[in-house]
Amino acid sequence: MCFEALDRTLRDLMSFIDQYKTHQPFGGKVVVLGGDFRQILPMISKGSRHNILSSAINSFHQWSFCKVLNLHTNMRLLMSSSYQHDSEIKRFVNWILDIGNRNIGSAVGDESEVEIPDYRLITTADKPLSHLIDFAYLDLLQNMSDCRYF
Repeated sequence: MCFEALDRTLRDLMSFIDQYKTHQPFGGKVVVLGGDFRQILPMISKGSRHNILSSAINSFHQWSFCKVLNLHTNMRLLMSSSYQHDSEIKRFVNWILDIGNRNIGSAVGDESEVEIPDYRLITTADKPLSHLIDFAYLDLLQNMSDCRYF
């Protein structure tokens, strides 16, 4: 697992400064991770649900030393330039949360199946990736140099 490798590397590097750092998680360095664990599970080729979950960050042997902070404000919603776009993003965010909370979909063995509604599909055949980027990052080109945008 890459977090174990990072932990060992930082312990090794920091032990040159202070031998005690060898015994501290990540060599005593603060490591900040971001994301929703329900959406960023590791990819294990032909792995079972158990293989995938046991490879997740919260199965890491140093997890007990981690402090989980929860975000309560969706910054992208604050940056929205129109009510229509704002409402569309809110619906999408709630849909993703409903999937993560298992309010949507059906369990089939070790997997869950979620039907994606037609209105969630990108139907513009000419440039679907551009459409996705425009949805996720409204006015990206105009705001690229503004660090507050991201």
